[in-house]
Amino acid sequence: MGHLIPVLELGKRLLTHHNFTVTTFVVSSHTTTPSPEYSQLLTSFSTTAATSDHLCNIVDVPPANISALVPATAAVVTMISVTMRETKPALRSAIFAADRRPTVLIVDLFGSDLLDIADELAIPKLVFIASNAWFLSLTVYVPVLDEVVRGEYVDQTKPLEIPGCKPVRPDQVVDPMLDRTDQQYQEYLRIGIQIPKADGILVNTWEEAEPASLAALRDENLLGGFAKASVHPIGPFTRSVVDSSGPVFDWLDQQPVESVIFVSFGSGGALSYEQMTEVAWGLELSQQRFVWVVRPPTLATGDAAFFGRGTGEDPSGYLPEGFLTRTRDSGRAEILGHRSVGGFWSHCGWNSTMESVTNGVPMIAWPLYAEQKMNAAVVAEELGVGVRPKAAPTKEVVGREEVEKLVRTIMAEKLGFGIRSRVMELKISAERALAEGGSSYNALSLVAKGLCEVGRNDGVSVAKSDTIDGGF
Repeated sequence: MGHLIPVLELGKRLLTHHNFTVTTFVVSSHTTTPSPEYSQLLTSFSTTAATSDHLCNIVDVPPANISALVPATAAVVTMISVTMRETKPALRSAIFAADRRPTVLIVDLFGSDLLDIADELAIPKLVFIASNAWFLSLTVYVPVLDEVVRGEYVDQTKPLEIPGCKPVRPDQVVDPMLDRTDQQYQEYLRIGIQIPKADGILVNTWEEAEPASLAALRDENLLGGFAKASVHPIGPFTRSVVDSSGPVFDWLDQQPVESVIFVSFGSGGALSYEQMTEVAWGLELSQQRFVWVVRPPTLATGDAAFFGRGTGEDPSGYLPEGFLTRTRDSGRAEILGHRSVGGFWSHCGWNSTMESVTNGVPMIAWPLYAEQKMNAAVVAEELGVGVRPKAAPTKEVVGREEVEKLVRTIMAEKLGFGIRSRVMELKISAERALAEGGSSYNALSLVAKGLCEVGRNDGVSVAKSDTIDGGF
């Protein structure tokens, strides 16, 4: 969901602001049936198409069966990367079967192996990074680190230097860099090699949020020589909020303004049994109102829920006595946009982070997998819009006393008021960036103008843009 939402929102913006026709190819997981949120997301995108003068299509491409290629226990990055690579023939056929030749091919992070399809069609090729510019910087520089760093990255005694950017501490590296012998590291390395082959890179951030990383990516003497392609910050893209109803919203309507903390660890995040108990008691001890999206606990890694939504167990079986399930799962964007919500306890997926910022809601950063440790550092250290536990939640159980302190800091203490002021400033900055004449609006307009010129020169209709999404 974290990759799919910004991809669809990019498609909407190309459609509604720049008169492109957009076809989005979605390769979904073969291990689960679509979640209600997934289905609702695609429906909302289709609704945009139905009310527009221009065409907006979604093509669901069945994934290749990779059971003979990777074990069921393989890391998420490995499974997605191999699935996308093995599904490439089907995607290629779908693109070539289109009525008209596309003007541009846009792929996401996991679609970088598909860039040569654009070469076959002799059309521009772009990569859309649904995360932040600091993550992009690490990704395009990892082939260099692979050559110069000896041993495991997590065992280094000094931060990993990235030219022109904030260094990455060993405890902040993305999951694929945790074990260089694991296949997911090779897949990540491959992505870092492929991205610079694009004609341009679109990033889900904005100039004012990450000036240093963006400047480094454009400077030939820093990261520009490694990124090679032009970099365009065009975000933040978040899901459009729709009117919602139901028990949780009825309850929220009755609460004071900014009095509720919303707890959600995303579509893939999961806690251990012990950590879930500590979270529950910490919330109770904080004496703050809360809404918690509860998923069954896991004995595995923090991304255990990524390919599934749990077993449907009764939450009372793994929550402390006295905790009750009060309502079904509700839309995150809709809850964050409610006036009574004053804090967001998040796994720090970049999409969740952007939703929190654009709603002016301060965060408790609780990274679980992928690049979320880097995102948490951006939230707490760079942007100053949240707090985080002393130790990484993936390393040790965070006790109820610290949980209580984190919640009270955001919701009821002086430090939290300062963070709230900062996140409101950033919200305004994001709104200005996306508004007509803003930095992100202008960046995407520049890209669109260039694509239109290419289309005219080639005699190809500019009303055709195929967006390949590798998100699950």
